[in-house]
Amino acid sequence: MPKNKIHKGLTKRIRISKTGKVRHRSANHKHLRSGKGGKRLRQLRKDPYMSNPDAKRLEKLLFRRLRGRTQPRTALRKSPSPAERRAAQESKKD
Repeated sequence: MPKNKIHKGLTKRIRISKTGKVRHRSANHKHLRSGKGGKRLRQLRKDPYMSNPDAKRLEKLLFRRLRGRTQPRTALRKSPSPAERRAAQESKKD
């Protein structure tokens, strides 16, 4: 069976942080700013992270799970440090 291909256009428009949040550029902020109010431009500057439902929609295009905002950081699997690994091996032997 062939491998699933991720959506190349989407990967060029977003960045996935280490914690699984999706960073993106806000629309309507690049040019023609003189017609927009100051309040609107300030709000466009805010929060480059995508909301949870929107990030969930992208999972199908990327063929991977994303963490989102509501899931705790502890849900991510962290590889143990060498000291922790040694301690775990010693406790297994006992």
